[in-house]
Amino acid sequence: MVMYIDVVPNRNSPPAVLLREGIREGKKVRKRTVANLSSWPPEKIESLRLVLRGETVVPVNEAFEIAGTRAHGHVAAALGTLRKLGLDDVIYSRRVRERDLVEAMIVARIIAPCSKLATARGFGQDTRFSTLGELLGVESADENELYRAMDWLVERQGGIEKRLARRHLSEETLVLYDVTSTYFEGRCCPLARLGNSRDGKNDRLQVEFGILSNAEGCPVSVEVFEGNVGDPKTFTAQVQKMRDRFGIKRIVYVGDRGMITEARIREDLRPIDGLDWITALRAPAIRKLVESGSLQLSIFDKTDLGEITDPEYPGERLIVCRNPYLAEERSRKRGELLQATERELGRIAEATRREKRRLKGTENIALRVGKVFNRYKMQKHFIIEIRDDGFFYKRDERNIRLEASLDGIYVIRTSVDAERLNAENTVRAYKNLSALERAFRSMKTVDLKTRPIHHWKADRVRAHIFLCMLAYYVEWHMRKALAPMLFDDEDKEAAEQLRKSIVAPARRSLKAQKKAGTKRTEDGQPVHSFQTLLMNLQSVAKNRVNFNRVSFEKITTPNPVQQKAFDLLGVSYRL
Repeated sequence: MVMYIDVVPNRNSPPAVLLREGIREGKKVRKRTVANLSSWPPEKIESLRLVLRGETVVPVNEAFEIAGTRAHGHVAAALGTLRKLGLDDVIYSRRVRERDLVEAMIVARIIAPCSKLATARGFGQDTRFSTLGELLGVESADENELYRAMDWLVERQGGIEKRLARRHLSEETLVLYDVTSTYFEGRCCPLARLGNSRDGKNDRLQVEFGILSNAEGCPVSVEVFEGNVGDPKTFTAQVQKMRDRFGIKRIVYVGDRGMITEARIREDLRPIDGLDWITALRAPAIRKLVESGSLQLSIFDKTDLGEITDPEYPGERLIVCRNPYLAEERSRKRGELLQATERELGRIAEATRREKRRLKGTENIALRVGKVFNRYKMQKHFIIEIRDDGFFYKRDERNIRLEASLDGIYVIRTSVDAERLNAENTVRAYKNLSALERAFRSMKTVDLKTRPIHHWKADRVRAHIFLCMLAYYVEWHMRKALAPMLFDDEDKEAAEQLRKSIVAPARRSLKAQKKAGTKRTEDGQPVHSFQTLLMNLQSVAKNRVNFNRVSFEKITTPNPVQQKAFDLLGVSYRL
């Protein structure tokens, strides 16, 4: 009697795998089916086949060999979201090598931001550390090919942004705009200039870039400027872009007081029909309103928000607000700066009176005093007298009291009439500029690490920053979908209901407060930051398994936390 495994074809079904015994009766062999093994996995069937042949069966822990492992889950999450958003079609309508490379660089910027050389190494067959390269078929790409793909991308930036604007903007929509800077390593790029560094790197060359987004903070466009261009000058280009490139004629721009200035309103906005704005007044303009009597501080006795008019702002609404928390913070900060300034000025005064190596000379003393004022920005609050042989100073108490009387007061300036946008929603629209601050923080430091920039060519710098914006576009949607698992507040409406007034500081919803306190979600799972969740997803790996003579690919089964992340994103980990 001989036992063996027999594979029997089925016409319209998978073949049947049967365990049979053969019994010789004279010249005939009679077969008898012992068991149906069709439901067994191939590796189990192969093991039984070896046993029946009399071959040595290796223990399971020795028979299995993991020939290769690539992190996969975070790639599936980011690339799956990119495709779900249709960003691949936005970039280019059909699949070409350049589009694959651009997609790979966008996802790489989300999961592991690094140089283009390191990014290319991450794709390679022998140097890869994720499945990204093989999923997009770019395993053979080197850094030079990535540079050429960046050149290809920047040539299509205008069309890509136009399609994004068509998705997220419309006539009469609110558009947020703000500018930041990022510094360079090197001195060869023609865009790099010394300027007002937001990074505290005043000795480094930099570029500036401005982002346009919808009212929620979803980015649709980015533009790069030389590092010494003033913020208001960048705004003119955005007005032209919206009308000429995107074809949107009626729009409301939201920008801070340093962006939408009186000059920009006079030259760029007011002359063009259909353009409106929401911005804020600077402190001298607010003081002028008080001195002219248009703004009576008694308005805040019963409320923290009101509307006024003034002859200098014809056809506009001025919405005055007073935030007591902001007033307290400004008072505290001013007190600390005054004390620090007095301490340093006192040391200078002592240096002019000491016996040895006395500080003297008007220019030398003024130089020391100027350094102190440049550091603490408190010159307006001091009365000073510099002589060749001495230095005297005292606080300007009248000026300090005058400034303190306006603590916590800010004035929103808008051309939008009350029927279209009431006072409360106007203030809310202005405060939404904080969404761009979060975008800059994410792009520059926390997640995407735009800085420092090492590219030399102007178009490569533009392509690099555009890639980072597209990566943030994907991340923005991922964060929105994953909010229940993150420390982010997913219940913004409930948070607004806890707020006593739109002028008051923003509140987090009770759900978000509970998450922050317990570090657990509603279903008991651990709460993550965006980055720690991506790191957790990396453990969903794609493995190359060898079992005896069989080789196959096997993806790690996600745990409940990881599966929930994929479910919230609406993507499969099996790309």
